[in-house]
Amino acid sequence: MQTLLDLQDEFADALLSAATPVPSSLKGASLRRADRRFAVYRNNVAVSLVEALGARFPVVKRLVGEEFFRAMAHAFVSREPPLSPLLIHYGETFPAFIEEFDAAKPLPYLSDVARLEFARGRAYHAADVEPLPRAAFAALPAGRIGSARVTLHPSVGIIASRFPVLSIWEVNQDQAVRAVPHWGAEAAVIARPFLEVETRLLLPGSDVFLLALQAGSTIAEAVEMATAAASDFNASDGLAMLIGAHLAVDTSTKFAS
Repeated sequence: MQTLLDLQDEFADALLSAATPVPSSLKGASLRRADRRFAVYRNNVAVSLVEALGARFPVVKRLVGEEFFRAMAHAFVSREPPLSPLLIHYGETFPAFIEEFDAAKPLPYLSDVARLEFARGRAYHAADVEPLPRAAFAALPAGRIGSARVTLHPSVGIIASRFPVLSIWEVNQDQAVRAVPHWGAEAAVIARPFLEVETRLLLPGSDVFLLALQAGSTIAEAVEMATAAASDFNASDGLAMLIGAHLAVDTSTKFAS
């Protein structure tokens, strides 16, 4: 005898795969009618998830076109159904899926555009936390700012790409056809310290600097890592970005001796 969990697993497996038989537990006036009704429900669920992905990744959709996007999204939905009832979390693995999707290989930048778009969605739904005022950094003990550890805002996301990912995203915000101003590596920081999600281009090494801070490094350690990654990294520019973009919500009050 099947348990409730068995029935749920059978139903979920059949729901997102047209090749899977209709669950044996379904009852109707006839098996044929149950098949038809389940097929309609199955199609509605798949269409809803594809539309949710289209709303979450509008620039990816625009870059490849409606038909291509729907086919790619449907393949993703079939392979990776939602694990949570909250659709705001759905699509986190979509960029990695795009990277391996054979038909998308001619557009190698597409997965990074998707990562940027997901980071913007995650920032939008992140917790509301008051960012540190600029004066908080000025109050740090003179000459010892390098020993401080900084807690970044929960909305902060850092995207680094070998492609001009932010420029591609920016020129695809409306129907006007515009060329990307340059073709090269770009990094961006996404955050929502106040009401609106902000996306900013980062100077060389600043992505490494912010990622190091996010991982718990001191400011001095983050500067060292950023300089090793980009010889033209400027610590003053990195700090100016951190403070000016309101990316921090706390600094440690204990300093290394």
